[in-house]
Amino acid sequence: MAIENIVTVEDFKQLVESAKAGEGYREPIAFGITRVDRGQKNAEKILQATFPIINWKENYGSAAVFIKALAESKINVDFSGSEFVATINDNFVRNSMAAFAPYIAEATGDAHRNVQVIKALSHLEDIGKNYRIVFLFEDDAPKSVEAVYLKLYALSTGKAELRSLNLNGAFGVLSNVAWSGRTPYELEYLRENEIEMKINGTYPTIESVDKFPRYLQHIIPAENTRILDSSKVRMGAQLAAGTTVMPGASYINFNAGTLGPVMVEGRISSSAVVGSGSDVGGGASILGVLSGTDGNPITIGRNTLLGANSTTGIPLGDGCIVDGGLAIFAGTKVYISDVEIFKLKEVNPHATLSNIMKAADLAGLNGLHFRSDSQSGQYLVKRSTKEVKLNESLH
Repeated sequence: MAIENIVTVEDFKQLVESAKAGEGYREPIAFGITRVDRGQKNAEKILQATFPIINWKENYGSAAVFIKALAESKINVDFSGSEFVATINDNFVRNSMAAFAPYIAEATGDAHRNVQVIKALSHLEDIGKNYRIVFLFEDDAPKSVEAVYLKLYALSTGKAELRSLNLNGAFGVLSNVAWSGRTPYELEYLRENEIEMKINGTYPTIESVDKFPRYLQHIIPAENTRILDSSKVRMGAQLAAGTTVMPGASYINFNAGTLGPVMVEGRISSSAVVGSGSDVGGGASILGVLSGTDGNPITIGRNTLLGANSTTGIPLGDGCIVDGGLAIFAGTKVYISDVEIFKLKEVNPHATLSNIMKAADLAGLNGLHFRSDSQSGQYLVKRSTKEVKLNESLH
């Protein structure tokens, strides 16, 4: 059987409703069609998944059409698990084109982007086995490479909030590969063919070896976002408009990023989030959940300055400063004078403050200025009096 050419929008709506009425039907929380890169040695191994678009808690009508088109192509979706992945074929494309017929002509620009994907596939003579469709029915630990990439896309496109998705086991699902541009190579394949490839000049220029690709290999950033070195941002990072990532010691890991214009010259580790107007100074480091934060992800507030070569292991509120070279961990003991306690209570009225405290007990407070007494070496906390302002012409 096949889907007959749908003529009107009303007929399209009826098709969607009939698909949703199918036995066991579940609306996916996310779905998309992806082009996969397979292993050069093991063609069953998926090395990378490239999504032209993803759908995240949206476009349920398109999901229903795709599920109906799969069924008419003798591919039945299994709704019982947390995810479903299938290789699509030409029959699927023809059925989808028939269902989307009322929208084909107007599917350009930002309109009907799922239809645009099907139109692009319809222009290929044979889509082969490198195009797959992915449905996520629950935010469970991903089981396939395609599901991992769909979630990374959701983070990097801003469709899902940072730290909101289940990525448990993602490292075990992805393969460690050699990256040459956008092409992943199996390391075993390179080892086995090294001599011949180097003799005939086909050995690739390897830029990195990693399980994750670079952000810019998959994501077009916002117009006023700058990334001066593509190796500094990993896929799955989220960069708000106005973020500048300088070369050198900067780095933004997956499931980490910025919430507004931010200057990044240091390291934002996995699960760390930096608020708008803040400055991560040269060589500064925000610890990730696996590097000294007791598993608690760190959020840096708005208009906060992390000085050059500083280390921050606790969450900070708005308008804070960590002086260059200081390392602030949860157990770091700091001194606050009575005068500074009074000043800090003005911007943190519900905080409980004393003269000697652990840095962890100051987590999330506003207006903190971490300093060091150059004679005694004692760590001090004062009320920040300097307003952190980014250069608006750069962000």
